[in-house]
Amino acid sequence: MQFAETHRLKMLFKGTLAVILLSGILPTYTKESRSHVSVILLGATGDLAQKYLWQSLFQLYVDEATHGHTFTFYGAGQKALELGRKLMFDRLKKLACSPEVPPNRCAVLKDQFLKLTEYHQLQRAEDYASLSQAIKTTLAQEDLVETGRIFYLSVPPFAYAEIARHINSSCRPPSGAWLRVVLEKPFGHDLGSAQQLADELASVFREEELYRVDHYLGKQAVAHILPFRDQNRRHLDPLWNRHHVERVEIVLKETVDAKNRTEFYEKYGVLRDMHQNHLTEILMSLAMELPANITSSEDILRSKLGTFARLRSLEKTSAVIGQYEAYSAHVREELQKGRDYFTRTPTFAGVLVHLDNLRWEGVPFVLVSGKALDERVSYVRVLFKNRAHCIQMESAWDPEHSRCKPRQVIFYIGHGELNSPAVLVSHNLFKPAMPHGGWKEVLDRPQLRLWGQSLSDYHVYVPVTERDSYSFLLSAIYHGKKESFITTEDLLASWVFWTPLLDQLSHESPRLYPGGQENGHLLDFEMDGKEVAFVARETLEVIDAEEKHTADRFQTLLSTFRESPLITAWADELVGRLASDIEAAAVSAVGRSGEFHLALSGGSSPLALFRQLSGHHYGFPWGQTHLWLVDERCVPLADPESNFGHLHQHLLQHIRIPYFNIHPMPVHLNRRLCVEDDRGPELYANEIGALVANSSFDLVVLGMGVDGHTASLFPRSAGLEGDRDVVFTESPVKPHQRMSVTLPLINKAKRVLILVMGKSKHDIVTVVSRAGNEPQKWPVSGVKLRDGQISWYVDYEALLG
Repeated sequence: MQFAETHRLKMLFKGTLAVILLSGILPTYTKESRSHVSVILLGATGDLAQKYLWQSLFQLYVDEATHGHTFTFYGAGQKALELGRKLMFDRLKKLACSPEVPPNRCAVLKDQFLKLTEYHQLQRAEDYASLSQAIKTTLAQEDLVETGRIFYLSVPPFAYAEIARHINSSCRPPSGAWLRVVLEKPFGHDLGSAQQLADELASVFREEELYRVDHYLGKQAVAHILPFRDQNRRHLDPLWNRHHVERVEIVLKETVDAKNRTEFYEKYGVLRDMHQNHLTEILMSLAMELPANITSSEDILRSKLGTFARLRSLEKTSAVIGQYEAYSAHVREELQKGRDYFTRTPTFAGVLVHLDNLRWEGVPFVLVSGKALDERVSYVRVLFKNRAHCIQMESAWDPEHSRCKPRQVIFYIGHGELNSPAVLVSHNLFKPAMPHGGWKEVLDRPQLRLWGQSLSDYHVYVPVTERDSYSFLLSAIYHGKKESFITTEDLLASWVFWTPLLDQLSHESPRLYPGGQENGHLLDFEMDGKEVAFVARETLEVIDAEEKHTADRFQTLLSTFRESPLITAWADELVGRLASDIEAAAVSAVGRSGEFHLALSGGSSPLALFRQLSGHHYGFPWGQTHLWLVDERCVPLADPESNFGHLHQHLLQHIRIPYFNIHPMPVHLNRRLCVEDDRGPELYANEIGALVANSSFDLVVLGMGVDGHTASLFPRSAGLEGDRDVVFTESPVKPHQRMSVTLPLINKAKRVLILVMGKSKHDIVTVVSRAGNEPQKWPVSGVKLRDGQISWYVDYEALLG
């Protein structure tokens, strides 16, 4: 049947058609059972609706239709009627039944669901009033009693307040029927915004009408944490405390990156996206005092709030953060940022949480989540202390009772090697009680190893039927069970806990990691008391950084950067050190060969160096020194932007150097600037070849731009490879060309010094510190000398931000 026809005939089928069509398949409705619920899905053609919500609404219908309940389903959105209807029904055609539903029954259920579903455009208050009237008409035609309305707001949070006002003023059910309004995260991005949103919603809805969804609370392993603790009180009460628990791990790892989601991710990052909600709610399920009645939403909330009150405040040292290397590029591409744009948004975080109460004092709760990691897996792992020491070899241990094996309870949320929800309890702990009909014990795959134990070392339980988290939550919403949802007090308590850490980390630069298997041990971190730190330390430790400028004590440290020596200090001291090192190299070269060939780059960073060198009148062998330029702008040499002009102003006019030892680049020939026909690059390359032995400079001083360029070699520009020594290049910022020596010529040098200064360079320093040999992407990474040595001179601001 065509969907347009379906829509026209729909009214004939509502409610009572089940008696005719489903005879023998579904029970007929009695007068007493003719209560009716309207479900309105706003954002009906959006990504979440397409992926999960329509399928879960269909599952709700399948589950409840057998109990005599009647429904109508309204997809709603801002799209025009015909387009919205087409997009919605294109998705509804793909609905599927669970395997236990016979195909003939599934076909009838799908047909019936389609006939009970229609699309409405909702933009103005009149549209909501029109929808309310349509609901009333349906009820009157079918002689149905309205039980309630569910509004599922699968829309951006900025739209919540306006939609809430329209529902309240124009689309509330009549007295005696309930209203349930479902909200998707994010619920604010800090305490202030969450409080504002809460106040706006509280002005139109009662708390019992609001259902804030955290879909992880609908995942079967997570939803079973509290029932598991309740059903196994006898075993767990003596163990569930600081005397027996070594640590608790809550881990949600993803292999996907943030591509196509960077607009969202730039605003929220991994801590707001995962830790503040999903991981925190799981933490509450594990750490809260267990109420006598775990089905009481009031008792659950009271216990959660008590646990929030005992959380120790987070400090900057409570977390480690990382960012996969391609993230900034994804942001620049999707949000149309400039090539020099870098972001500090973390895509990985490990957070150490402690509670100050008698049960959990001293027990570390480790919360981990990230993008572009080595595997996709999510789990909760409670590791118990083990004081036993067994003398016999492991092969002789009794698998049921050996106290030497690790003791742990694992709520396996999904993916990974098990690839399904599961609850695992070590044999040497206890045999758990599980609900009959809900979970079954499995004994296959005994050789699969998880956390140092084969699967045969655990009691392993999996759901009899796997269900999507949204199906679970929609069923709970329909039945008014609020214990699996986030209340306003719960939400604000979480933001009170997380906001100070978010503020402290907002100016921190995350550790860069390549992504996937290449991460290796780069993101491993260790706990030391209340603090966490990466195991693989940075290659830098600041020495006596408080003594910033001292005349009598030069503070630097020598370590490595990109496997080359690193010298770092405050800017003035660093430039002084660089000038002294250049002088030492000059004296050494003159003593060895009678002359010193020094190539200097342009830009702003070398100006301070030129001024320092101008003071080296006596010890520096200027008479035997040849000065070359690494790059030049295509402007006359007297132009204020000329690199040679800067060199002359800040150095040449202050020293005694033979005129014929100065070698400006020939960018201005025949009264023309950088014309290919004038063969300026070829002339300069020939001059170098004639005067510099093997075209190998004694020393080249380079800088680094915020996009990773060096000299005038920009990403994907000419001169990054090939057999030429000097080329014209094009600046991505300025419209005019440049002349530059090439990477192959630079890499012939005996020694290269790279000077990087200023806080604006911090992000690119961090990127380049982890980048491989990728000159097309980061040209400076292609500086790799054949036989010589590279040294990096990076000031504290560029290195540490």
